[in-house]
Amino acid sequence: MYKHLKSLILIIPTLTIGIWEYTRHAFLLPYISMDLGNWLAPLLVYLVTMTLLRKLFAMMEQLQEQLQQERAAKAALEERERVASELHDGIAQSLFLLSVRVDRMEQSHAVPMGELYQSLRKTVHEVNDYVRQAIDGLRYPAVPQAQPWMESVQHLIADFRKDTGITVQLEWELSEERMTVKEKVELYATLREALINVFKHAAAANVWIQGKDAPGSDTGWRCTVADDGQGFASDPLSKKNGYGLKIIQDRAAKMGWTFALRRENERTVLTVSRPDDAVSGHKGQEKQIRS
Repeated sequence: MYKHLKSLILIIPTLTIGIWEYTRHAFLLPYISMDLGNWLAPLLVYLVTMTLLRKLFAMMEQLQEQLQQERAAKAALEERERVASELHDGIAQSLFLLSVRVDRMEQSHAVPMGELYQSLRKTVHEVNDYVRQAIDGLRYPAVPQAQPWMESVQHLIADFRKDTGITVQLEWELSEERMTVKEKVELYATLREALINVFKHAAAANVWIQGKDAPGSDTGWRCTVADDGQGFASDPLSKKNGYGLKIIQDRAAKMGWTFALRRENERTVLTVSRPDDAVSGHKGQEKQIRS
């Protein structure tokens, strides 16, 4: 519709002049002088412009306004989804860990109260940091810059073991040089989300995390999180409250990674991988669900 309006706006003045000149020379030349015909030509174009083209311009402006409104609505929706992801990744997860620690404190008196208090205090400060970062920049909190990325991952796993009692085995051979800073931040968030999801839904006793360079590739890599939990009977991504896995899936799609979820040898295996030719934000994703 928009292209047709542009074409009409460009063609109508030309057609008007062409039709006028043909009519004048073929039929009106004995009655209208050359000077008068020359004066009538722009007047005729002006009249056509004021009648037909003004309506076409109004229609075009209306279409442009609708397009801007649709773009604004889409941007607002994307922003709402991003904020929801930020809140889930930061505030919701930290509050969940806080509730876990409180429950453990109520159920067990073997751990000194001072240590539990420090753990609670640390989590509360993390929640405060997440809120502040979400308000200031609406960005996912980056991996702390005061320590190497791999050290941050090890601290994440150590905290998870301590908070949940689940055994985590880490096998990491992925070269950090293969990942950009953004990929490190997103993969760290993915690992944390995957661990939280295991604790919430899998009822697992063991988790295996593996990171490897893709064989025969200069830039590709693969990261898997496997657990020996209860698994799933249907597609977990179709559940209304399955926010964690959906966030991982969306994150993988935006980063140009492939995403796979499957049951294999009595284990649930979640995989994200960067293809050798992947360009962040421009590749698709892959989902495998097998019960």
